[in-house]
Amino acid sequence: MKFTDQLAAAQRGNDSLLCVGLDPEPGKFPAKWKGDADRIYDFCAAIVDATKDVACAFKPQIAYFAGNRAEDQLERLMAHIKRVAPSVPVILDAKRGDIGSTAEQYAREAFERYQADAVTLSPFMGFDSIEPWLRYSGKGLILLCRTSNPGGSDLQARQLANGDLLYEHVAKLAQGPWNTTGQLGLVVGATFPGEIARVRELAPTLPLLIPGVGAQGGDAEATVKAGFKPGGTIVVNSSRAVLYASSGDDFASAARAVAVQTRAALNAARSSYAAG
Repeated sequence: MKFTDQLAAAQRGNDSLLCVGLDPEPGKFPAKWKGDADRIYDFCAAIVDATKDVACAFKPQIAYFAGNRAEDQLERLMAHIKRVAPSVPVILDAKRGDIGSTAEQYAREAFERYQADAVTLSPFMGFDSIEPWLRYSGKGLILLCRTSNPGGSDLQARQLANGDLLYEHVAKLAQGPWNTTGQLGLVVGATFPGEIARVRELAPTLPLLIPGVGAQGGDAEATVKAGFKPGGTIVVNSSRAVLYASSGDDFASAARAVAVQTRAALNAARSSYAAG
């Protein structure tokens, strides 16, 4: 099944626009596991088990695993998600951006080693950095466009000779000539709702992965209003607010409670949008 179809099915099945980000920091684990990088799999698997019927996607961030020498635990986690939540797609947050044979190896890593359904990519080396990934039929490729960090404006808000801002140009390319196989999406930060609306205008049919709701301060209602429209879905990510809802033994149930609350807020905003 294509990533876009899998995503749409998961959103319907779990009535959710929420993506649960998996950014494990052992120093923030519950007391019994605190500081123990060997418990990364156990922690993340518990979060997955608690939220698998609430989320439309999971998004493990590869650096949190690699930085803790836990790539083998990431492999186990990906396999666990496929077992317990086979209908929920997994977006590997890797932000790769290279060309040629190097990009081919990164693609093998994401789609063959880790069995990801989609991956985040940096497009700033041009189409050459996207093309090797397109060879994996049906996999989602989600390009950085207008990111949630303030420093993103240093480049993404620069005006080009044709008058477009750089992030607008990326959106146009992703909606148009680069999207040769219908696999592309865009990353747009929840901290910039005006830019989300602009990207949605330029890329009306692409899925938008929107980080920044929760700990980073993005507003769920403003995010949905800016980015959601029939035919162009949004995937709203929350990581820290869900993962670290409690530092006690109840961490998994607390994570579920926050995920349920966030899903409800997103659905309320979606219903309000549809009614309006």
